[in-house]
Amino acid sequence: MAGIEYEPIARPQRGETTRMDEGITWLRMPLPFALNHINLWLLRDDSGWVIVDTGVDTKTSRSIWEATFAGPMNGDPATHVIATHLHPDHVGCTGWLVDHFEVDLWMTRAEYLLCRILVGDTGHEAPPEGVRFYKAAGFTDDQLSLYRATFGTFGKFVRSMPLSYRRMQDGEHLHFAGYDWQIIVGSGHSPEHACLFDADRNILISGDQILPTISPNVSVWPTEPEADPLRDWFNSIDKLEAALPEDVLVLPAHGKPFRGAHVRLEQLRKDHTDRLEILLNNAAEPRRVVDTFDDLFKAEIDDTNRIMATGESLAHLRYLVGTGDMQVETDTDGVSWYRRS
Repeated sequence: MAGIEYEPIARPQRGETTRMDEGITWLRMPLPFALNHINLWLLRDDSGWVIVDTGVDTKTSRSIWEATFAGPMNGDPATHVIATHLHPDHVGCTGWLVDHFEVDLWMTRAEYLLCRILVGDTGHEAPPEGVRFYKAAGFTDDQLSLYRATFGTFGKFVRSMPLSYRRMQDGEHLHFAGYDWQIIVGSGHSPEHACLFDADRNILISGDQILPTISPNVSVWPTEPEADPLRDWFNSIDKLEAALPEDVLVLPAHGKPFRGAHVRLEQLRKDHTDRLEILLNNAAEPRRVVDTFDDLFKAEIDDTNRIMATGESLAHLRYLVGTGDMQVETDTDGVSWYRRS
């Protein structure tokens, strides 16, 4: 295919549904963020519905879910709840839905366990490891104080997670109402992100692994400060291109359903390789992570987005250190400086 082709279907209004395909219903759930919606997917099962992703845990989300139970779900129960990955817009209502229907939660192991850890951080003080991480990136004392004050907010939009789960694994096949869904695991945006691929109907529920208009965040976080998520992201692009037909219908977590997965994956790859080139061109003199923001982002970086920008900038710098194109040294104050090798 020459480019991305959006599916000729009217997107539902926020909080409403539309029939996507036989046995697939699209629920567009509002989010209280700049990214103001998430697409959730209801898969018809023999005795009810499989819910794929859940929205954040707010009164608005629960109210929409209750209307969906009575309306589009026809009063039939959920049989399983699936979370593609751990981010709050995907798992927020998971615990509430699992309790409501008394069903199981399906996630990959790394996503479930890390989500439990992050929810458990809610209300706790920022750890010294996190403070050192952001000091190394170049945060000022005021910025470190803000990090301490806002630490542990992950659980604000996530109801307590179920204390057990059913593990999904790469290559596994799940069967719902006569349809077969293969689990394809990607990494980079999150540790073990599950996509669901129906080869017979050529449909992919992509979560955040392939989005049509925005580039998923790829970041290093204090919980794994030596991670190389951008390398994982590039490897996942290769994996998805090998596994998926070019004309697969992609049902993304944000934006409209589309075809042209390979084109979009290459666009996502180029977005990062372009930024890597800019970083290298400007790396003759040592710079901290916070000094690279203008190279990587068009938006102004302030208190509302500095944490995300730091994680993504560090992912690019860490990748270049891994390839040998850059080197890093830490000064006596614990601040890291990056320069071209």
